[in-house]
Amino acid sequence: MTSYRQIYYHIVFGTKFHRPVIPEAYCEKLYQYISGMVRNKNCHLYQINGGRDHLHILSDLHPSIPLAEFVKDIKVSSSMWMKETELFPHFEGWADGYAAFTVSHKDRERVITYIQGQKEHHKKVSFEEEYRKFLEENGIEYNEKFLF
Repeated sequence: MTSYRQIYYHIVFGTKFHRPVIPEAYCEKLYQYISGMVRNKNCHLYQINGGRDHLHILSDLHPSIPLAEFVKDIKVSSSMWMKETELFPHFEGWADGYAAFTVSHKDRERVITYIQGQKEHHKKVSFEEEYRKFLEENGIEYNEKFLF
């Protein structure tokens, strides 16, 4: 018998100290790098985008990979790559932690559209406001002193 799955995660994480150190001119190179990583883990990247201080990723997750391991691998590998290249000279690393929210199949396109609109969205709303809103909408209790 074959196993079936559909596990979509909307993953959000920021740069260390939430500094705006991801130059817009090189975002696509970073997204391509992460896309390759996701593919190598037998997962599918549906959308990636972000701002100068954070990323949003919508990906499915292969059942053999724990979410924490998946996010850690993305952050560690992309951080090493970003530090090795001269494209991100002020990048010090990713902040500790992340947020991950499950997404239903029927909401997948809405989340893709939301992630695609990140550059415009953050002309009006800060990453900190957006992050708090996600946590609150998903019923996640948080301690403000550990947030940023």
